[in-house]
Amino acid sequence: MTALTDLDSKMKGFDLGALDYITKPFQDREVLARIKTHLQLSKLTKHLEKEVAEQVISLKQAKEAAEKANIAKSQFLANMSHELRTPLNAILGITEGLQDEVFGEINEKQVKACQIVESSAYHLLSLINDILDVAKIESGQINLDYSIVSVDQLCQASLTFIKQQAQKKGIQILIKLPINLPNLRVDERRICQALINLLTNAVKFTPEGGTITLEVTFPLVKQELPSSKTYLRFGIIDTGVGIAPEDIDRLFQPFVQVDSDLNRQYEGTGLGLTLVKRLVELHGGVVTISSQLGVGSCFTIDLPYEEIEVPLPDVAKKLSPSEQLMPSIQSDKLTSPLVLLAEDNEANIISISAYLHAKEYRLVVAKNGEEAIALAKSQRPNLILMDIQMPRLDGLEAIRQIRLDPSLEKVPIVALTALAMSGDRERCLEAGADEYLSKPVKLKELSLAIQKLLT
Repeated sequence: MTALTDLDSKMKGFDLGALDYITKPFQDREVLARIKTHLQLSKLTKHLEKEVAEQVISLKQAKEAAEKANIAKSQFLANMSHELRTPLNAILGITEGLQDEVFGEINEKQVKACQIVESSAYHLLSLINDILDVAKIESGQINLDYSIVSVDQLCQASLTFIKQQAQKKGIQILIKLPINLPNLRVDERRICQALINLLTNAVKFTPEGGTITLEVTFPLVKQELPSSKTYLRFGIIDTGVGIAPEDIDRLFQPFVQVDSDLNRQYEGTGLGLTLVKRLVELHGGVVTISSQLGVGSCFTIDLPYEEIEVPLPDVAKKLSPSEQLMPSIQSDKLTSPLVLLAEDNEANIISISAYLHAKEYRLVVAKNGEEAIALAKSQRPNLILMDIQMPRLDGLEAIRQIRLDPSLEKVPIVALTALAMSGDRERCLEAGADEYLSKPVKLKELSLAIQKLLT
């Protein structure tokens, strides 16, 4: 409050920290009105500051809660994966052993019964894998393993998985591939997984005597796709039941099925199409659908294509998994190697032991990590099969301690475990394992892995 009325004096007052400026002589009513206004503004400012501070704290707490929930979800999925895979490993191991007559001769009816059990167990395993894959993608834990693959081989490999199902329903399979198709740089397993999911759905929803076509289009010209890239399209066309327009938008939502009534005709979890969409989008691609009730559906996968300079002969020739694993072993080297099996699940011990005995391996069994270390030092096995989740001492620590013994430093160790989340393989290998096999594992594959490591 001052008698100075020039602009410089007013500005100096504000610069020094004043909120207002009243010149003398002043009016009482004006001063009171200004005081009231500034008190109200001060009160509102403090209230707003308090609300902002509370919001910041609330957002911080929400972020921390979300992070904890995500960690808890990942841990839950890892635990559930282990708990579900462990009994499945026993079921599949014993049925495989029965079919190979490891436990004695069986008749034709018993063989068919074993095949039904095995088929059902693999169906359960596929559901578990779908759930885990969707969870991994949502949490950013999935990494693509890019390689250069032939489009023709990709299509043929995918069709192999559904040909038998299609034949049972009398469904005709057609494949339309243009000549001179380029190679793609993709995660072969994941794109094959997406194609198999779409083809399996096509078989499921196509009546007997129908037709399914796998068609490849290249190059693809599509206005809604980025013009700077070239795309290749996989199209799966069926003469199935079709989908109503109002249901199409719900198709790619997880755990949602269009035919979701209690009396629905088709089994499944509703995760297949969700997984297809996420895997394709990870590759920078797009999934689309067109359908008409009673006529059929067409699902398309559009993947970006980039020029590949690697010569075809160097990348096209690949060994099959069995060729990669099958070593040239002289029989006298594997007369009776000693295998140490560290496993606490009795059913798994029975199935693996019976199979390995039938393959003429000698076997010693440890039921926890401490026993595994003691038997490794006393028995000097040729190879160790190490479960990871065991009582008293887990398999990772057991592997580390075994590797500290100079005489056991080079003994092959296979981590045979139901742990199948992101990073589990790396942790096993860092601990000192030579190989990682996730349960349930086919006993033939286990046998091949053992042969490879013992050469």
